Order: sequence, then structure tokens, then C-alpha cells
Amino acid sequence: MSKKEKDKQTGEKPKNSSKEIIDSIVVAFVIAVFIRTFFLGVYTIPTGSMLDTLQIGDFILVNKLSYKFSKPEHDDIVVFEYPLNPKVDYIKRVIGVPGDVIEIKDKTVYRNGEKLEPDYVRFEEGYHLAISDNVEKFTVPEGFYFMMGDNRDNSADSRFWGYVKEDAIVGKAFIIYWSWGENGPRFSRLFNLIH
Repeated sequence: MSKKEKDKQTGEKPKNSSKEIIDSIVVAFVIAVFIRTFFLGVYTIPTGSMLDTLQIGDFILVNKLSYKFSKPEHDDIVVFEYPLNPKVDYIKRVIGVPGDVIEIKDKTVYRNGEKLEPDYVRFEEGYHLAISDNVEKFTVPEGFYFMMGDNRDNSADSRFWGYVKEDAIVGKAFIIYWSWGENGPRFSRLFNLIH
């Protein structure tokens, strides 16, 4: 007995496989949009302000839920709305949290009197001291964060445009899922966790 005859006997209608495929695609699309809107952000690194941690052409995922139940911490790499134009997203490292006393002397950052000597910081060779390399002591206000790029001599950050409001922080960057350089894919960077 053929499937058509069997369907007639049982009263079942034959399934329309193209409709099922379309339905599956629509459902998958809706789920992907929901996840991207509320849970994960997808970003590309356009500048060298976070070298060597993040390279130009790195594609990263950002956890949008990371700060719904906790606060940003020192050294977190976060995506946030640029204070001078909230339609633009920036990515930097948290250097100061509310209440921290920050001072910068000859390119060296001091937080609460302690000299910071992280291994992720990069300085451009032959770069002369600029105004941003010496910043008088200040306290990060409540509800705000002080951000800096890892490539200190080539980063527009809180030294230039001020603090970032807590509610402007989109989420925490956590993984590089793709990377494309001048010579094509950089496979060695794929699925690297971001620290």
C-alpha cells in the first residue's frame, strides 16, 4: 500500500516538507534575534586601541547579561555606548570603578595609591609624553567607570572624554569567534577567551 493510500485510510494529510522547512527557518531566525537582542552582542574590532589584546578585524561575542546581576570589575573588557555619541559602541578595559582614586604619572596608572603594572598594556615606541600621560588624582564618581584602551598611546578613552555611566555598559566581552587580518583569516585567534 502506498503512502498516499495509507494517508487516505487514516485521514492524515500529507506533510508539506517545504512549509516545514520555512517554519523551521522562521523559528530559528526569531530565536537568533531574541538571543542577540537580550543575551549576546556581536561586534567587530575596528581600531587598534585594544592592541595586543584585541586585533583589528577580531569578531567578538559580548555577554549582555553579565552585569544584570553583578557590577563591572577592574580589568573587565566591556562594550559600552560612547559618552559623546550613544549610537556608537566602544570597547575598553575597566580601570576605575566607583570610589577608586586614579592618578596617571608619566604613563603609569596608580589606583588607590597602588602602581598598576599589567602585562596587557602596550606603548608605542618613540611616542613622546602627551597631556593624557599625566592626569592629576581624581575619584571615580558613584554610578560611573573609568575606561582605558590597552594600547595606551593610541586610545581615545576616559582620559579624553570622561567617565562611562553604568547604564551605558552593554556587556562583557568574552570570546573571539572569528578574526580577519590583512592576509585573511587568523585561525590561531579563533575561540580565544578575552582577558
